[in-house]
Amino acid sequence: MSSVLTYTSNDSIEDSYHLVRRIFSTGKTRSLKFRKTQIQRLYDLVKDNEERFYEALAKDMNKPRMEALSGDIAPCLEECLFFLDNLDKLAKDDKVKPRMQMNAMDHLVIRKEPLGAVLILGCWNYPVQLALVPLAGAIAAGNTVILKPSEISPNTAALITELFPKYLDNHCYRIVNGAVEETTALLKYHFDHIFYTGSPMVGKIVMKAAAEHLTGVTLELGGKSPAIVLPDADLQVVANRIGFGKFYNCGQICIAVDYVLVPEDKMDAFADAFRKTVTKWFGEDPKQSPHYARMVSQRHVDRVVGMLENRQSGAIAFGGEHDREERYIAPTLVTDVKFKDQVLMGDEIFGPILPVIPYSNLDDAIHMVNQNLPPLVLYAFTNKKKLAQKILDNTQSGGVCINDCLMHQAEYALPFGGIGNSGVGNYHGERSYRTFTHERSVMAKKLNMESVIAVRYPPYSDKRTNMMRMLMVTSPLSLKFKAYKGAFKKLALVIALAVIYYKRR
Repeated sequence: MSSVLTYTSNDSIEDSYHLVRRIFSTGKTRSLKFRKTQIQRLYDLVKDNEERFYEALAKDMNKPRMEALSGDIAPCLEECLFFLDNLDKLAKDDKVKPRMQMNAMDHLVIRKEPLGAVLILGCWNYPVQLALVPLAGAIAAGNTVILKPSEISPNTAALITELFPKYLDNHCYRIVNGAVEETTALLKYHFDHIFYTGSPMVGKIVMKAAAEHLTGVTLELGGKSPAIVLPDADLQVVANRIGFGKFYNCGQICIAVDYVLVPEDKMDAFADAFRKTVTKWFGEDPKQSPHYARMVSQRHVDRVVGMLENRQSGAIAFGGEHDREERYIAPTLVTDVKFKDQVLMGDEIFGPILPVIPYSNLDDAIHMVNQNLPPLVLYAFTNKKKLAQKILDNTQSGGVCINDCLMHQAEYALPFGGIGNSGVGNYHGERSYRTFTHERSVMAKKLNMESVIAVRYPPYSDKRTNMMRMLMVTSPLSLKFKAYKGAFKKLALVIALAVIYYKRR
């Protein structure tokens, strides 16, 4: 346990759970006015204490101010402003046009209702964004929430814990702190949705616990996200953008480039371009650079350095230096890595080591990507749309970013999430609202026209069966008419013009 973070007792966890469950049943969080007030307060929590968050993030990971702003602070502020501006529209019932003739006179709507009491399990690498962005969506949707920040970023978790009750309604939204024991205690309770960001291994534990209560989950996981470099791409531009996608936050990001596939005759040129990028950004000694973050803990240093030292293939083109005490690992490029290397190509690296694998043709590269489970993101670099399209058509991934890295996640107009091993569900903006909302279908009929309705009642007959078929099954002829409706209209217009013409003669 960190000295700066106090873990929550089991009794307090139980009290918090029963409180948010009880408060939700009162309907307090359903009011749009209340939701907007709390979202505004969440915005104020981040904005008023921005400098303190920068300090906490620097203590936890030596996160540069620019990376803390773009990766943690800005997403939270932007998401709050989005919901303040769009909540009325998002919460409005959707009117639905009936498909069945027997319901033609009825009122059909889809209501947007909160799920209930929600559990959000934050992650340590972006401890502000990955806790407070989903929280904004849960609040906007009208839920009560228990939020558990990651104990691995203790300074940020302690700051969130301090500020939470000062800004937000402490009956509706509660903080629980702790590690495995406290998380396990939380997962024993019946929540109405669980939102988790982290590793596939823990994601399976969360999903198993949720299954005990038939609880829905959103799992934002990871995987080995590849970058495919095509022969036509400008290697220096590619090196800049992949460098950004790898060394941002010292590689501790679920959408970091985990390995690069480079044409075999471009390997040396790519390594040279990458070396220029790293030197330009961080100098000859990145350890002295104020623009380069640190690993979150010595345990994570040991894990990543162990992967580098025990690799089964490849040569270190540059980097490789590390300092356990300072949680430092240099930006490192390993070239000529074998795809079957069980160390570098086994688990997600989640650190500043980038394996580069040569390939002979695009089909070969696609085949290698498809041998792994679908990643959270796939990157491709080419100026040729046909080549990019071929990659899209023949691979699977949670998302895709062409000719850049990370930026698809920062664009909250796009849903963000994985597929299979890299995640379940998605969020951001409107998709966050949907994630934490139940779409409740409502049909309202009138207590009249019983003589027409009676066709469905026993005793049944061939006549009634035929009438029900007419009312319930769309005629294929009507579908054909719709398909050629435009042609029929043009034909009718021609006939009408011809009639007018002959009448005038």
